[in-house]
Amino acid sequence: MAARPQSRNGYGNDRPSRARMFWRRQKRLLRPLLLLTLLAGAAMGAAAMLHDSESEQHFAPLRARLIQMMPLKIVHIEITGRHLTTEASLLQALGTRPGAPMFGFSVEAARRRIDALPFVDHATVERHLPDTVLIHLVERSPVAVWQSHGTFQLINRAGERVPDQGMTGKDAEAFTKLPLVVGDGANVAAAELIDAMDAQPVVKSFVVAAVRVGDRRWNLTLRDGTTVLLPEGHEPAALARLARYEASDRLLERPVISIDMRLPDRMIIHQAPAPAAAPVPARPEGNPQDSGGQSP
Repeated sequence: MAARPQSRNGYGNDRPSRARMFWRRQKRLLRPLLLLTLLAGAAMGAAAMLHDSESEQHFAPLRARLIQMMPLKIVHIEITGRHLTTEASLLQALGTRPGAPMFGFSVEAARRRIDALPFVDHATVERHLPDTVLIHLVERSPVAVWQSHGTFQLINRAGERVPDQGMTGKDAEAFTKLPLVVGDGANVAAAELIDAMDAQPVVKSFVVAAVRVGDRRWNLTLRDGTTVLLPEGHEPAALARLARYEASDRLLERPVISIDMRLPDRMIIHQAPAPAAAPVPARPEGNPQDSGGQSP
């Protein structure tokens, strides 16, 4: 057998060939490139899925498969940015509830329904796996309708007219849901009164208008026509008293003309006068037939 060639230092010639060394270097370079390729593919797949999820037509079949593969349930519905929109109307527009399948509703359709609510400018709806739906609202700014000198205007908390809004579409619906404040100065003072009424929702449900008197205090007009005279600067306490009397005596449901609360230690109730009794007609005399008798 031929002797193995010796290297100059006396050992065998174990040095790899140039081609093998080249491919080893290329494999070291190809590993990060392959990893980047896989990451790019995953990103493209996620982007395609996100694009499909924005289209109900494309995402509906995928959502059905996800419900079967991932039977996740909604546990939390988190809402941010809500001030004027009621939670009940928001959840109804969302179209799902805790306990329902996480992928059992359309995010796109829910967002469109929420955007159509009267006080919503725009909204975002997101699924946060494994169990949370997040709703973020950007609401429109009106807090009341101000009636002054025969005109009606939507106003914000500062009492300023909300620009570029009229009596059409969502604005018309907002007019029917916002409190009505009437009179000079009512626009500037409205925010504090509205906050006080929001703290007493039972009382607020009876109020149809708040009239500013002398730019100093408020009179409330209830839905049955009763006038409530509030004290100057003490509206929250007076409304809390009204809520207590409504709970104990059904005061706001009684047919009274006015409830005067301007004095802090008393309440004066003006009731409607009782209707006068109708006069009883006199019975005719001298005719026995009228009393059931017979003529002789």
